[in-house]
Amino acid sequence: MNIKIAILLAFGLLLAGGGYLLGRGPADQPRGADQPLASIQAAPIYQCPMHPWITSNKPGDRCTICGMDLVAVGGDGAAATVDPDRVTLNAAQVAVTGVATSEVTRGALTRTLRVSGIINDDDTRHRILAARVPGRIETLQVNYVGAEVAAGAPLATVFSPEMLTAQRQYVERLKAGDVASPRAERAAARERLLELGLTEEEIRILDRTLKPTAMVNIRAPLSGTVVSRAVYEGQYVKTNDPLFEIGDFSRMWFVFDAYEPDLAWLRLGQTVEVSVPSLPGQVLTAPISFIDPNLDEQTRTARVRVILENPERRLRYRQTAQALVSVTTPDLLLVPRAAVLQHSGRPIVYLDLGEQGYRAREIRLGRVGDSQAEVLGGLNAGDRVVTTAALILDAQAQLAHAGAAADPHQGHVMPITIPAAPPPPAEAAYGLLRSLAFATADGANALAADDLAAYQQHLPAMRGALAAYLAGDAAAARGELAAFTNTLAEASDLEAARRAFEPFSTAVADLARTQHLQHREPLWIYQCPMTPVLGTARWLSRSQQLRNPFFGSAMLECGDAVNE
Repeated sequence: MNIKIAILLAFGLLLAGGGYLLGRGPADQPRGADQPLASIQAAPIYQCPMHPWITSNKPGDRCTICGMDLVAVGGDGAAATVDPDRVTLNAAQVAVTGVATSEVTRGALTRTLRVSGIINDDDTRHRILAARVPGRIETLQVNYVGAEVAAGAPLATVFSPEMLTAQRQYVERLKAGDVASPRAERAAARERLLELGLTEEEIRILDRTLKPTAMVNIRAPLSGTVVSRAVYEGQYVKTNDPLFEIGDFSRMWFVFDAYEPDLAWLRLGQTVEVSVPSLPGQVLTAPISFIDPNLDEQTRTARVRVILENPERRLRYRQTAQALVSVTTPDLLLVPRAAVLQHSGRPIVYLDLGEQGYRAREIRLGRVGDSQAEVLGGLNAGDRVVTTAALILDAQAQLAHAGAAADPHQGHVMPITIPAAPPPPAEAAYGLLRSLAFATADGANALAADDLAAYQQHLPAMRGALAAYLAGDAAAARGELAAFTNTLAEASDLEAARRAFEPFSTAVADLARTQHLQHREPLWIYQCPMTPVLGTARWLSRSQQLRNPFFGSAMLECGDAVNE
Protein backbone atom coordinates (compact mmCIF):
# COMPACT_ATOMS: atom_id res chain seq x y z
CA MET A 1 0.00 0.00 0.00
CA ASN A 2 2.84 2.44 0.76
CA ILE A 3 4.36 1.71 -2.66
CA LYS A 4 1.03 2.42 -4.35
CA ILE A 5 0.64 5.74 -2.51
CA ALA A 6 4.18 6.75 -3.41
CA ILE A 7 3.52 5.98 -7.07
CA LEU A 8 0.32 8.00 -7.05
CA LEU A 9 1.99 11.00 -5.43
CA ALA A 10 5.01 10.85 -7.73
CA PHE A 11 2.84 10.58 -10.83
CA GLY A 12 0.64 13.46 -9.67
CA LEU A 13 3.65 15.67 -9.07
CA LEU A 14 5.18 14.69 -12.40
CA LEU A 15 2.07 15.47 -14.39
CA ALA A 16 1.39 18.61 -12.40
CA GLY A 17 4.85 19.94 -13.23
CA GLY A 18 4.43 19.02 -16.89
CA GLY A 19 1.01 20.67 -17.00
CA TYR A 20 2.24 23.96 -15.56
CA LEU A 21 5.13 24.11 -17.99
CA LEU A 22 3.01 23.17 -20.97
CA GLY A 23 0.22 25.69 -20.74
CA ARG A 24 -0.94 27.16 -17.47
CA GLY A 25 -1.12 30.95 -17.62
CA PRO A 26 -1.12 33.28 -14.63
CA ALA A 27 -4.72 34.23 -15.25
CA ASP A 28 -6.00 30.67 -15.29
CA GLN A 29 -8.31 30.11 -12.33
CA PRO A 30 -10.13 26.76 -12.84
CA ARG A 31 -12.86 25.94 -10.41
CA GLY A 32 -12.22 23.26 -7.75
CA ALA A 33 -14.30 20.19 -7.01
CA ASP A 34 -15.55 21.74 -3.75
CA GLN A 35 -17.66 24.37 -5.54
CA PRO A 36 -21.31 24.18 -4.49
CA LEU A 37 -23.21 21.58 -6.53
CA ALA A 38 -26.07 23.95 -7.37
CA SER A 39 -23.78 26.50 -9.07
CA ILE A 40 -22.09 23.71 -11.11
CA GLN A 41 -25.44 22.50 -12.46
CA ALA A 42 -26.68 25.99 -13.28
CA ALA A 43 -24.60 26.36 -16.44
CA PRO A 44 -22.43 24.28 -18.75
CA ILE A 45 -19.05 23.49 -17.28
CA TYR A 46 -15.70 22.27 -18.55
CA GLN A 47 -14.08 19.18 -17.10
CA CYS A 48 -10.64 17.46 -17.29
CA PRO A 49 -10.79 14.08 -19.10
CA MET A 50 -8.22 12.58 -16.72
CA HIS A 51 -9.28 14.32 -13.51
CA PRO A 52 -13.09 14.71 -13.72
CA TRP A 53 -13.27 16.53 -10.37
CA ILE A 54 -11.33 19.46 -11.86
CA THR A 55 -13.95 21.74 -13.49
CA SER A 56 -14.30 25.31 -14.72
CA ASN A 57 -17.06 27.54 -16.16
CA LYS A 58 -14.70 29.21 -18.66
CA PRO A 59 -13.68 27.70 -22.01
CA GLY A 60 -9.95 27.35 -22.63
CA ASP A 61 -9.02 26.58 -19.03
CA ARG A 62 -6.55 23.78 -18.35
CA CYS A 63 -6.29 21.17 -15.63
CA THR A 64 -4.14 22.23 -12.70
CA ILE A 65 -2.80 18.69 -12.30
CA CYS A 66 -1.95 17.50 -15.81
CA GLY A 67 -2.30 20.68 -17.89
CA MET A 68 -4.81 19.14 -20.32
CA ASP A 69 -7.52 21.27 -21.95
CA LEU A 70 -10.84 21.02 -20.17
CA VAL A 71 -13.68 19.68 -22.32
CA ALA A 72 -17.31 20.77 -22.30
CA VAL A 73 -19.86 18.68 -20.46
CA GLY A 74 -23.62 19.04 -20.21
CA GLY A 75 -25.27 21.49 -17.91
CA ASP A 76 -26.41 18.68 -15.64
CA GLY A 77 -22.83 17.88 -14.81
CA ALA A 78 -22.78 14.53 -16.67
CA ALA A 79 -19.77 14.28 -18.95
CA ALA A 80 -20.89 13.76 -22.52
CA THR A 81 -17.45 12.97 -23.86
CA VAL A 82 -15.58 11.67 -20.78
CA ASP A 83 -15.12 7.91 -20.28
CA PRO A 84 -14.06 7.28 -16.67
CA ASP A 85 -12.50 3.92 -17.68
CA ARG A 86 -10.31 5.56 -20.32
CA VAL A 87 -6.93 7.12 -19.57
CA THR A 88 -5.87 9.70 -22.17
CA LEU A 89 -2.45 11.35 -22.31
CA ASN A 90 -1.15 14.14 -24.47
CA ALA A 91 2.10 13.91 -26.41
CA ALA A 92 4.13 15.57 -23.67
CA GLN A 93 2.81 13.18 -21.02
CA VAL A 94 3.55 10.15 -23.20
CA ALA A 95 7.12 11.40 -23.58
CA VAL A 96 7.53 12.11 -19.87
CA THR A 97 6.09 8.79 -18.66
CA GLY A 98 7.77 6.72 -21.38
CA VAL A 99 4.64 4.74 -22.31
CA ALA A 100 5.47 1.90 -24.73
CA THR A 101 3.22 -0.78 -26.21
CA SER A 102 3.63 -4.22 -27.73
CA GLU A 103 1.44 -6.39 -29.95
CA VAL A 104 -0.34 -9.52 -28.78
CA THR A 105 0.87 -12.32 -31.06
CA ARG A 106 0.72 -16.08 -31.54
CA GLY A 107 3.93 -18.01 -31.15
CA ALA A 108 6.04 -20.32 -29.02
CA LEU A 109 6.07 -19.87 -25.24
CA THR A 110 9.47 -20.53 -23.66
CA ARG A 111 10.11 -21.25 -20.00
CA THR A 112 13.55 -21.83 -18.49
CA LEU A 113 13.63 -23.56 -15.12
CA ARG A 114 16.76 -23.09 -13.02
CA VAL A 115 17.19 -25.87 -10.48
CA SER A 116 19.77 -27.13 -8.00
CA GLY A 117 20.38 -30.71 -7.00
CA ILE A 118 22.83 -33.41 -5.94
CA ILE A 119 24.98 -35.81 -7.96
CA ASN A 120 24.40 -39.32 -6.62
CA ASP A 121 25.45 -42.72 -7.87
CA ASP A 122 23.07 -45.12 -9.57
CA ASP A 123 20.93 -46.75 -6.87
CA THR A 124 20.65 -49.90 -8.97
CA ARG A 125 24.48 -50.18 -8.94
CA HIS A 126 25.13 -49.65 -5.24
CA ARG A 127 25.93 -52.45 -2.83
CA ILE A 128 26.55 -52.84 0.91
CA LEU A 129 28.62 -55.92 1.83
CA ALA A 130 27.87 -57.51 5.18
CA ALA A 131 29.58 -60.41 6.99
CA ARG A 132 27.92 -63.74 6.17
CA VAL A 133 29.78 -65.64 8.88
CA PRO A 134 31.16 -64.57 12.25
CA GLY A 135 34.93 -64.39 12.49
CA ARG A 136 38.08 -62.26 12.56
CA ILE A 137 39.36 -60.02 9.76
CA GLU A 138 42.72 -61.55 8.84
CA THR A 139 43.65 -59.47 5.80
CA LEU A 140 42.31 -56.35 4.10
CA GLN A 141 43.08 -56.33 0.39
CA VAL A 142 41.35 -52.91 0.10
CA ASN A 143 42.06 -50.71 3.11
CA TYR A 144 41.08 -47.20 1.98
CA VAL A 145 37.96 -45.41 0.74
CA GLY A 146 37.96 -44.44 -2.94
CA ALA A 147 39.70 -47.55 -4.22
CA GLU A 148 38.54 -48.80 -7.62
CA VAL A 149 37.71 -52.52 -7.58
CA ALA A 150 36.65 -55.00 -10.26
CA ALA A 151 33.78 -57.45 -9.95
CA GLY A 152 34.94 -60.58 -8.08
CA ALA A 153 38.09 -58.96 -6.68
CA PRO A 154 38.90 -59.93 -3.03
CA LEU A 155 38.35 -57.14 -0.52
CA ALA A 156 39.12 -58.93 2.75
CA THR A 157 39.83 -62.38 4.21
CA VAL A 158 37.93 -63.59 7.29
CA PHE A 159 38.99 -66.42 9.62
CA SER A 160 35.77 -68.26 10.52
CA PRO A 161 35.52 -71.53 12.52
CA GLU A 162 31.91 -71.81 11.34
CA MET A 163 33.09 -71.88 7.73
CA LEU A 164 35.67 -74.57 8.63
CA THR A 165 32.95 -76.75 10.17
CA ALA A 166 30.67 -76.36 7.13
CA GLN A 167 33.49 -77.30 4.73
CA ARG A 168 34.42 -80.38 6.78
CA GLN A 169 30.82 -81.62 6.69
CA TYR A 170 30.73 -81.14 2.94
CA VAL A 171 34.03 -82.95 2.38
CA GLU A 172 32.94 -85.87 4.60
CA ARG A 173 29.80 -86.34 2.52
CA LEU A 174 31.85 -86.23 -0.66
CA LYS A 175 34.25 -88.91 0.66
CA ALA A 176 31.39 -91.10 1.89
CA GLY A 177 29.94 -91.43 -1.59
CA ASP A 178 26.37 -92.13 -2.67
CA VAL A 179 25.94 -95.18 -0.42
CA ALA A 180 26.72 -93.58 2.95
CA SER A 181 25.67 -90.03 2.06
CA PRO A 182 22.52 -89.44 0.00
CA ARG A 183 22.78 -86.93 -2.81
CA ALA A 184 20.26 -84.66 -1.06
CA GLU A 185 22.55 -84.30 1.96
CA ARG A 186 25.51 -83.40 -0.23
CA ALA A 187 23.41 -80.80 -2.04
CA ALA A 188 22.29 -79.30 1.28
CA ALA A 189 25.89 -79.09 2.49
CA ARG A 190 26.90 -77.41 -0.76
CA GLU A 191 24.07 -74.84 -0.45
CA ARG A 192 25.27 -74.11 3.08
CA LEU A 193 28.73 -73.19 1.72
CA LEU A 194 27.22 -70.84 -0.85
CA GLU A 195 25.14 -69.24 1.88
CA LEU A 196 28.25 -68.61 3.99
CA GLY A 197 29.98 -66.78 1.13
CA LEU A 198 31.94 -69.33 -0.91
CA THR A 199 31.81 -68.88 -4.67
CA GLU A 200 31.13 -71.64 -7.22
CA GLU A 201 34.79 -71.58 -8.24
CA GLU A 202 35.94 -71.99 -4.61
CA ILE A 203 33.60 -74.95 -4.15
CA ARG A 204 34.97 -76.61 -7.30
CA ILE A 205 38.49 -76.20 -5.87
CA LEU A 206 37.31 -77.81 -2.63
CA ASP A 207 35.82 -80.70 -4.65
CA ARG A 208 39.25 -81.37 -6.14
CA THR A 209 41.48 -80.82 -3.09
CA LEU A 210 39.14 -82.06 -0.34
CA LYS A 211 41.03 -79.76 2.05
CA PRO A 212 38.71 -77.60 4.26
CA THR A 213 39.82 -74.14 5.29
CA ALA A 214 38.61 -71.59 7.79
CA MET A 215 39.44 -68.65 5.52
CA VAL A 216 36.62 -66.84 3.69
CA ASN A 217 37.30 -64.27 0.98
CA ILE A 218 34.98 -61.26 0.81
CA ARG A 219 34.69 -60.36 -2.90
CA ALA A 220 33.32 -57.33 -4.73
CA PRO A 221 29.89 -58.13 -6.24
CA LEU A 222 30.36 -55.49 -8.99
CA SER A 223 32.96 -53.15 -10.41
CA GLY A 224 32.98 -49.76 -8.78
CA THR A 225 34.40 -47.47 -6.13
CA VAL A 226 34.68 -48.23 -2.41
CA VAL A 227 32.44 -45.63 -0.79
CA SER A 228 32.96 -46.69 2.82
CA ARG A 229 34.94 -49.23 4.88
CA ALA A 230 33.76 -50.28 8.33
CA VAL A 231 36.43 -52.82 9.43
CA TYR A 232 40.15 -53.12 10.17
CA GLU A 233 42.53 -56.08 10.26
CA GLY A 234 42.18 -58.05 13.47
CA GLN A 235 38.61 -56.86 14.07
CA TYR A 236 36.02 -59.45 15.08
CA VAL A 237 32.71 -59.31 13.19
CA LYS A 238 29.34 -60.95 13.65
CA THR A 239 26.96 -62.13 10.98
CA ASN A 240 25.35 -59.19 9.13
CA ASP A 241 27.90 -56.63 10.37
CA PRO A 242 28.56 -54.09 7.54
CA LEU A 243 32.01 -54.38 5.97
CA PHE A 244 32.17 -52.35 2.75
CA GLU A 245 29.96 -50.13 0.61
CA ILE A 246 30.57 -50.00 -3.16
CA GLY A 247 29.07 -47.70 -5.79
CA ASP A 248 29.42 -47.76 -9.56
CA PHE A 249 30.40 -44.20 -10.51
CA SER A 250 30.55 -44.84 -14.26
CA ARG A 251 26.96 -43.63 -14.42
CA MET A 252 25.62 -40.98 -12.04
CA TRP A 253 22.18 -39.63 -11.16
CA PHE A 254 21.51 -35.90 -11.00
CA VAL A 255 18.49 -35.51 -8.70
CA PHE A 256 16.66 -32.24 -8.08
CA ASP A 257 13.39 -31.13 -6.46
CA ALA A 258 10.68 -29.61 -8.67
CA TYR A 259 7.95 -27.45 -7.11
CA GLU A 260 4.30 -28.08 -7.95
CA PRO A 261 3.89 -25.17 -10.44
CA ASP A 262 7.02 -26.30 -12.30
CA LEU A 263 5.72 -29.84 -12.77
CA ALA A 264 3.36 -28.57 -15.48
CA TRP A 265 6.43 -27.86 -17.61
CA LEU A 266 8.39 -31.07 -17.01
CA ARG A 267 8.09 -34.19 -19.17
CA LEU A 268 10.10 -37.38 -19.54
CA GLY A 269 12.75 -37.03 -22.23
CA GLN A 270 13.24 -33.27 -21.87
CA THR A 271 16.86 -32.21 -22.18
CA VAL A 272 18.55 -30.88 -19.04
CA GLU A 273 21.80 -28.89 -19.08
CA VAL A 274 23.83 -29.68 -15.94
CA SER A 275 26.86 -27.79 -14.67
CA VAL A 276 28.99 -28.44 -11.59
CA PRO A 277 31.50 -26.18 -9.82
CA SER A 278 34.32 -28.70 -10.30
CA LEU A 279 33.97 -28.50 -14.12
CA PRO A 280 33.82 -24.76 -14.82
CA GLY A 281 32.62 -23.86 -18.29
CA GLN A 282 31.45 -27.39 -19.10
CA VAL A 283 27.81 -28.31 -19.62
CA LEU A 284 26.55 -31.90 -19.49
CA THR A 285 23.30 -32.64 -21.32
CA ALA A 286 20.97 -35.58 -20.69
CA PRO A 287 17.20 -36.26 -20.77
CA ILE A 288 14.87 -36.51 -17.79
CA SER A 289 14.48 -40.22 -17.05
CA PHE A 290 12.13 -40.20 -14.06
CA ILE A 291 9.66 -37.87 -12.29
CA ASP A 292 8.54 -39.06 -8.87
CA PRO A 293 4.72 -39.34 -8.78
CA ASN A 294 4.75 -38.61 -5.03
CA LEU A 295 4.98 -35.09 -3.61
CA ASP A 296 6.88 -34.40 -0.41
CA GLU A 297 4.25 -33.34 2.14
CA GLN A 298 6.49 -30.77 3.77
CA THR A 299 8.17 -29.09 0.80
CA ARG A 300 5.45 -29.81 -1.82
CA THR A 301 8.10 -30.91 -4.31
CA ALA A 302 8.67 -33.99 -6.47
CA ARG A 303 12.07 -35.53 -7.17
CA VAL A 304 13.29 -35.52 -10.77
CA ARG A 305 16.13 -37.72 -12.03
CA VAL A 306 18.61 -37.26 -14.87
CA ILE A 307 21.14 -40.00 -15.76
CA LEU A 308 24.65 -38.76 -16.59
CA GLU A 309 27.37 -40.95 -18.08
CA ASN A 310 30.61 -40.60 -16.11
CA PRO A 311 33.26 -42.89 -17.67
CA GLU A 312 36.15 -40.59 -16.74
CA ARG A 313 34.91 -40.11 -13.16
CA ARG A 314 34.72 -36.33 -13.59
CA LEU A 315 31.55 -36.09 -11.53
CA ARG A 316 31.99 -36.46 -7.78
CA TYR A 317 29.73 -38.45 -5.52
CA ARG A 318 27.19 -36.22 -3.70
CA GLN A 319 28.49 -32.94 -5.10
CA THR A 320 26.08 -30.09 -5.77
CA ALA A 321 25.05 -29.16 -9.31
CA GLN A 322 22.90 -26.60 -11.09
CA ALA A 323 20.80 -27.20 -14.18
CA LEU A 324 18.66 -25.47 -16.78
CA VAL A 325 15.52 -27.01 -18.25
CA SER A 326 14.28 -25.12 -21.32
CA VAL A 327 10.72 -25.87 -22.42
CA THR A 328 9.02 -24.49 -25.54
CA THR A 329 5.28 -24.81 -26.22
CA PRO A 330 4.32 -23.82 -29.79
CA ASP A 331 1.37 -21.86 -31.23
CA LEU A 332 -0.12 -20.03 -28.26
CA LEU A 333 -1.63 -16.56 -27.90
CA LEU A 334 1.03 -14.60 -26.01
CA VAL A 335 1.18 -11.32 -24.11
CA PRO A 336 4.37 -9.79 -22.67
CA ARG A 337 4.71 -10.42 -18.94
CA ALA A 338 5.61 -6.76 -18.44
CA ALA A 339 2.10 -5.82 -19.58
CA VAL A 340 0.27 -7.85 -16.93
CA LEU A 341 -0.79 -6.19 -13.66
CA GLN A 342 -2.78 -7.63 -10.78
CA HIS A 343 -6.02 -6.20 -9.39
CA SER A 344 -7.20 -8.14 -6.32
CA GLY A 345 -5.68 -11.30 -7.75
CA ARG A 346 -7.13 -10.69 -11.24
CA PRO A 347 -4.70 -10.18 -14.13
CA ILE A 348 -5.31 -7.06 -16.23
CA VAL A 349 -3.57 -5.27 -19.08
CA TYR A 350 -3.95 -1.76 -20.52
CA LEU A 351 -5.11 -1.79 -24.13
CA ASP A 352 -3.86 0.85 -26.54
CA LEU A 353 -7.06 2.42 -27.97
CA GLY A 354 -5.19 4.76 -30.30
CA GLU A 355 -4.90 8.55 -30.10
CA GLN A 356 -2.96 8.13 -26.83
CA GLY A 357 -5.93 6.55 -25.06
CA TYR A 358 -5.73 3.42 -22.91
CA ARG A 359 -8.26 1.20 -21.16
CA ALA A 360 -7.88 -1.56 -18.54
CA ARG A 361 -8.92 -5.07 -19.66
CA GLU A 362 -9.22 -8.14 -17.46
CA ILE A 363 -7.70 -11.26 -19.05
CA ARG A 364 -7.37 -14.95 -18.29
CA LEU A 365 -3.83 -16.31 -18.11
CA GLY A 366 -2.48 -19.80 -18.65
CA ARG A 367 1.15 -20.76 -18.27
CA VAL A 368 3.71 -18.04 -17.62
CA GLY A 369 7.00 -18.18 -19.52
CA ASP A 370 10.28 -16.31 -19.22
CA SER A 371 9.17 -13.08 -20.92
CA GLN A 372 5.63 -13.87 -22.11
CA ALA A 373 2.47 -15.44 -20.77
CA GLU A 374 -0.21 -17.58 -22.37
CA VAL A 375 -3.56 -15.80 -22.87
CA LEU A 376 -6.66 -17.98 -22.52
CA GLY A 377 -9.19 -15.17 -22.84
CA GLY A 378 -9.70 -11.41 -22.95
CA LEU A 379 -7.33 -10.55 -25.81
CA ASN A 380 -7.02 -11.22 -29.52
CA ALA A 381 -4.00 -11.41 -31.79
CA GLY A 382 -3.14 -7.93 -33.01
CA ASP A 383 -4.23 -6.07 -29.88
CA ARG A 384 -1.64 -3.68 -28.52
CA VAL A 385 -0.98 -3.57 -24.78
CA VAL A 386 1.10 -1.24 -22.63
CA THR A 387 4.40 -2.82 -21.58
CA THR A 388 6.20 0.22 -20.12
CA ALA A 389 4.59 2.61 -17.59
CA ALA A 390 1.49 0.40 -17.24
CA LEU A 391 1.68 0.85 -13.48
CA ILE A 392 1.63 4.63 -13.89
CA LEU A 393 -1.47 4.39 -16.10
CA ASP A 394 -3.11 2.14 -13.53
CA ALA A 395 -2.37 4.63 -10.77
CA GLN A 396 -3.84 7.46 -12.86
CA ALA A 397 -6.94 5.39 -13.64
CA GLN A 398 -7.53 4.79 -9.94
CA LEU A 399 -7.14 8.49 -9.22
CA ALA A 400 -9.69 9.26 -11.93
CA HIS A 401 -12.15 6.71 -10.55
CA ALA A 402 -11.61 8.00 -7.04
CA GLY A 403 -12.49 11.53 -8.12
CA ALA A 404 -15.38 10.53 -10.38
CA ALA A 405 -16.97 8.17 -7.86
CA ALA A 406 -16.50 10.31 -4.75
CA ASP A 407 -19.68 11.02 -2.77
CA PRO A 408 -19.79 14.86 -2.51
CA HIS A 409 -21.67 14.67 0.78
CA GLN A 410 -19.68 11.98 2.63
CA GLY A 411 -16.42 11.87 0.72
CA HIS A 412 -16.81 8.12 0.11
CA VAL A 413 -14.65 6.77 -2.75
CA MET A 414 -15.99 3.89 -4.84
CA PRO A 415 -13.46 1.20 -5.87
CA ILE A 416 -12.17 1.00 -9.43
CA THR A 417 -13.89 -1.54 -11.67
CA ILE A 418 -12.08 -3.21 -14.55
CA PRO A 419 -14.46 -4.20 -17.38
CA ALA A 420 -13.86 -7.73 -18.60
CA ALA A 421 -14.07 -8.56 -22.28
CA PRO A 422 -17.18 -10.58 -23.20
CA PRO A 423 -16.16 -14.18 -23.76
CA PRO A 424 -16.21 -15.36 -27.38
CA PRO A 425 -18.20 -18.53 -28.22
CA ALA A 426 -15.15 -20.77 -27.77
CA GLU A 427 -14.64 -19.48 -24.23
CA ALA A 428 -18.31 -19.91 -23.41
CA ALA A 429 -18.13 -23.55 -24.54
CA TYR A 430 -15.00 -24.01 -22.45
CA GLY A 431 -16.82 -22.72 -19.38
CA LEU A 432 -19.69 -25.17 -19.94
CA LEU A 433 -17.24 -28.05 -20.37
CA ARG A 434 -15.43 -26.97 -17.22
CA SER A 435 -18.69 -27.13 -15.22
CA LEU A 436 -19.45 -30.58 -16.66
CA ALA A 437 -15.95 -31.83 -15.81
CA PHE A 438 -16.13 -30.71 -12.17
CA ALA A 439 -19.64 -32.16 -11.76
CA THR A 440 -18.41 -35.49 -13.16
CA ALA A 441 -15.41 -35.41 -10.82
CA ASP A 442 -17.77 -34.96 -7.85
CA GLY A 443 -19.78 -37.99 -8.96
CA ALA A 444 -16.60 -40.06 -9.30
CA ASN A 445 -15.50 -39.05 -5.80
CA ALA A 446 -18.81 -40.20 -4.33
CA LEU A 447 -18.55 -43.62 -6.03
CA ALA A 448 -14.93 -43.98 -4.89
CA ALA A 449 -16.17 -43.47 -1.33
CA ASP A 450 -18.85 -46.20 -1.82
CA ASP A 451 -21.45 -43.52 -1.04
CA LEU A 452 -24.51 -44.22 -3.23
CA ALA A 453 -26.59 -41.51 -1.54
CA ALA A 454 -23.97 -38.83 -2.27
CA TYR A 455 -23.76 -40.03 -5.89
CA GLN A 456 -27.55 -39.72 -6.25
CA GLN A 457 -27.30 -36.15 -4.91
CA HIS A 458 -24.69 -35.29 -7.58
CA LEU A 459 -26.78 -36.77 -10.42
CA PRO A 460 -28.95 -33.65 -10.99
CA ALA A 461 -25.83 -31.48 -11.25
CA MET A 462 -24.27 -33.86 -13.78
CA ARG A 463 -27.46 -34.02 -15.85
CA GLY A 464 -27.84 -30.24 -15.77
CA ALA A 465 -24.21 -29.62 -16.71
CA LEU A 466 -24.47 -32.12 -19.58
CA ALA A 467 -27.68 -30.53 -20.89
CA ALA A 468 -26.16 -27.03 -20.67
CA TYR A 469 -23.03 -28.13 -22.51
CA LEU A 470 -24.96 -29.83 -25.30
CA ALA A 471 -27.29 -26.84 -25.66
CA GLY A 472 -24.49 -24.27 -25.58
CA ASP A 473 -22.16 -25.90 -28.10
CA ALA A 474 -23.52 -26.96 -31.48
CA ALA A 475 -20.54 -29.22 -32.13
CA ALA A 476 -21.03 -30.96 -28.78
CA ALA A 477 -24.67 -31.70 -29.61
CA ARG A 478 -23.42 -33.83 -32.49
CA GLY A 479 -20.58 -35.40 -30.53
CA GLU A 480 -20.12 -38.47 -28.39
CA LEU A 481 -21.60 -36.95 -25.23
CA ALA A 482 -25.01 -36.52 -26.88
CA ALA A 483 -25.54 -40.28 -26.49
CA PHE A 484 -25.55 -39.94 -22.68
CA THR A 485 -28.51 -37.55 -22.47
CA ASN A 486 -30.88 -40.06 -20.83
CA THR A 487 -28.40 -42.60 -19.43
CA LEU A 488 -27.64 -40.98 -16.06
CA ALA A 489 -30.57 -42.48 -14.18
CA GLU A 490 -30.76 -43.22 -10.47
CA ALA A 491 -29.56 -46.72 -9.59
CA SER A 492 -30.67 -49.07 -6.87
CA ASP A 493 -27.17 -50.18 -5.89
CA LEU A 494 -23.52 -49.16 -6.27
CA GLU A 495 -22.76 -51.75 -8.95
CA ALA A 496 -25.52 -50.49 -11.24
CA ALA A 497 -24.51 -46.86 -10.63
CA ARG A 498 -20.89 -47.64 -11.51
CA ARG A 499 -21.82 -49.50 -14.71
CA ALA A 500 -23.89 -46.53 -15.89
CA PHE A 501 -21.27 -44.00 -14.83
CA GLU A 502 -18.23 -45.72 -16.40
CA PRO A 503 -18.89 -44.96 -20.14
CA PHE A 504 -20.09 -41.42 -19.37
CA SER A 505 -17.08 -40.70 -17.16
CA THR A 506 -14.68 -41.98 -19.82
CA ALA A 507 -16.26 -39.81 -22.54
CA VAL A 508 -16.11 -36.67 -20.37
CA ALA A 509 -12.50 -37.39 -19.31
CA ASP A 510 -11.42 -37.92 -22.93
CA LEU A 511 -13.06 -34.65 -24.01
CA ALA A 512 -11.50 -32.79 -21.08
CA ARG A 513 -8.13 -34.22 -22.05
CA THR A 514 -8.43 -33.02 -25.67
CA GLN A 515 -9.24 -29.52 -24.37
CA HIS A 516 -6.30 -29.68 -21.87
CA LEU A 517 -8.51 -29.01 -18.84
CA GLN A 518 -6.00 -30.89 -16.68
CA HIS A 519 -3.41 -28.23 -17.59
CA ARG A 520 -5.69 -25.25 -16.98
CA GLU A 521 -7.80 -26.34 -14.01
CA PRO A 522 -7.19 -28.18 -10.71
CA LEU A 523 -8.23 -31.48 -12.30
CA TRP A 524 -6.47 -34.84 -12.69
CA ILE A 525 -7.28 -37.63 -15.14
CA TYR A 526 -6.83 -41.28 -14.15
CA GLN A 527 -7.22 -44.56 -16.04
CA CYS A 528 -8.03 -48.07 -14.85
CA PRO A 529 -7.04 -50.98 -17.17
CA MET A 530 -9.53 -53.56 -15.85
CA THR A 531 -12.98 -51.98 -15.56
CA PRO A 532 -16.12 -54.14 -15.84
CA VAL A 533 -17.84 -52.36 -18.78
CA LEU A 534 -15.21 -50.92 -21.11
CA GLY A 535 -12.19 -52.86 -19.96
CA THR A 536 -10.18 -49.63 -19.80
CA ALA A 537 -11.96 -46.55 -18.47
CA ARG A 538 -11.02 -43.07 -17.25
CA TRP A 539 -12.29 -40.61 -14.69
CA LEU A 540 -11.74 -37.03 -13.50
CA SER A 541 -10.73 -36.06 -9.99
CA ARG A 542 -10.39 -32.79 -8.08
CA SER A 543 -7.63 -34.40 -6.02
CA GLN A 544 -4.23 -35.78 -6.99
CA GLN A 545 -4.90 -38.74 -4.72
CA LEU A 546 -5.75 -41.90 -6.69
CA ARG A 547 -9.30 -43.09 -5.79
CA ASN A 548 -10.95 -45.52 -8.24
CA PRO A 549 -14.72 -44.89 -8.62
CA PHE A 550 -15.35 -48.08 -10.62
CA PHE A 551 -14.34 -50.40 -7.75
CA GLY A 552 -14.35 -48.20 -4.64
CA SER A 553 -12.82 -49.67 -1.51
CA ALA A 554 -12.38 -53.08 -3.19
CA MET A 555 -9.60 -51.70 -5.46
CA LEU A 556 -9.34 -48.06 -4.45
CA GLU A 557 -5.82 -47.46 -5.77
CA CYS A 558 -6.10 -49.36 -9.05
CA GLY A 559 -5.12 -47.04 -11.92
CA ASP A 560 -2.57 -44.58 -13.25
CA ALA A 561 -2.51 -40.85 -14.00
CA VAL A 562 -2.84 -39.86 -17.67
CA ASN A 563 -2.40 -36.09 -17.47
CA GLU A 564 -0.13 -35.61 -20.49
